Amino acid sequence: MKYKIMTAEEAAAFINNGDIVGFGGFTPAGSPKIVPDAIAKRAEAAHAEGKEFKIGIYTGASTYDSLDGALARANAVLFRTPYQSNKDMRARINAQEAHYFDMHLSHEAQEMRYGFLPKPKFAIVEACELTDDGEIVPTSGVGILPTICRLADHIIVELNTTTPKELRGMHDIYEPNDPPHREAIPIFNVSDRCGTNCIKVDPKKILAVVESNISNGGNEFAPIDDVTAKIGANVANFLAGELKAGRIPASFLPIQSGVGNIANAVLGFLGENKDIPPFEMYTEVIQDSVIKLMKEGRVKFASGCSLTVSHSVLEEVYANLDFFKQRIVLCSQEISNHPEIVRRLGLITINTALEADIFGNVNSTHVLGTKMMNGIGGSCDFTRNAYISIFTTPSTAKEGKISAIVPQVSHLDQSEHSVKVLITEYGVADLRCKSPIQRAHEIINNCVHPDYRDMLRRYIESAPKAHTPMNIYTCFEMHKAFAETGDMHNAKL
Repeated sequence: MKYKIMTAEEAAAFINNGDIVGFGGFTPAGSPKIVPDAIAKRAEAAHAEGKEFKIGIYTGASTYDSLDGALARANAVLFRTPYQSNKDMRARINAQEAHYFDMHLSHEAQEMRYGFLPKPKFAIVEACELTDDGEIVPTSGVGILPTICRLADHIIVELNTTTPKELRGMHDIYEPNDPPHREAIPIFNVSDRCGTNCIKVDPKKILAVVESNISNGGNEFAPIDDVTAKIGANVANFLAGELKAGRIPASFLPIQSGVGNIANAVLGFLGENKDIPPFEMYTEVIQDSVIKLMKEGRVKFASGCSLTVSHSVLEEVYANLDFFKQRIVLCSQEISNHPEIVRRLGLITINTALEADIFGNVNSTHVLGTKMMNGIGGSCDFTRNAYISIFTTPSTAKEGKISAIVPQVSHLDQSEHSVKVLITEYGVADLRCKSPIQRAHEIINNCVHPDYRDMLRRYIESAPKAHTPMNIYTCFEMHKAFAETGDMHNAKL
């Protein structure tokens, strides 16, 4: 290999205050792991000398702690977009010490190309293979790799030795044209491919190669508890009912599922329900449950942006690549989340709400309307264009002191016009073809925790009669009670 191999510290020395850096990967899968940490140490050294050192950060989504966490702890963040899930980054954002702008994941790459976002000077990417003629084979996550590699002036490659080169062939790298020359994206089935198995760049742009031996596997998922089990069963039974009623084709439809323990549990119950035939996944992240169901023949094929699985499951995939390369494809988030493809394939989308209101509006991002949690991610990309859009949430949080369903969401991410179904451990609210007052009764009767049902009924009764009966004086009373007393049970409704 003709590229210059160097240490992470030597590579980080190219990055200076004010530089804009695009990072590859999607979740910790495929995100660079040692160069960002070296940049953070460079920032700490500069700050110790009284010098300014902050960089602009683009990522696919959340990242490894040594990227978001290290840079946040070093106070090295000029701005950050899009989705993140690191507690230290979250603290900087909510303290207004790092500027964060949330955006739909399907929009990020194209808005860079449009010039709406500052052009990245550097792309720092993880690869399992790098050839002399500039072929970069990603590891287990893609994210915004194609676009940042093309737009950046310089590329730094972390060559991950824990990922086998034989992963080549699992990726489908395609970057659409921009208007007015955009054509249809040629994905007509979940298993279709339309691009190449690697990213091709001018070798002269590759500034440094740094060897890494940190696995892309994540932590094990939390065991399924009673609440997540009931949510999973409710989702599976609802979809089985839709299938029986003929509102879903007999062959079923592809599933998109969000990230985390609830999503992982829901997929497990879908796989166990024998009234649902084997199905395909077209989604952002491929999680542990998908791999299990694939081995059992319940998931036929999965297309996603990243393989976000635990260490043990990732090792299992690598040990059986001949099997999984026939059943998994990894693409960029611009393709995995593209509204054109979501609508064409007719996805059943299942995402998690932080908070919902009695009319079907969903807050995915802000605690009490002010504090950023993680970001909107791709939930709107999928929800707005779904065949059926489902949101799940436990009915309460903080040992019952917070009701996840309130009179009015404190921050709106998905409106009532996009949310078709709301599901908690108590049941299913089918919001289709219902007026606001009908939706309110449907949600209160079927989804709200029993402790809060009468409270929300009293709220409806107190509101002036109107198409959407909202009492502007008390619609945030539950939030106010929690802010003042730490318990929504104390709301004066």
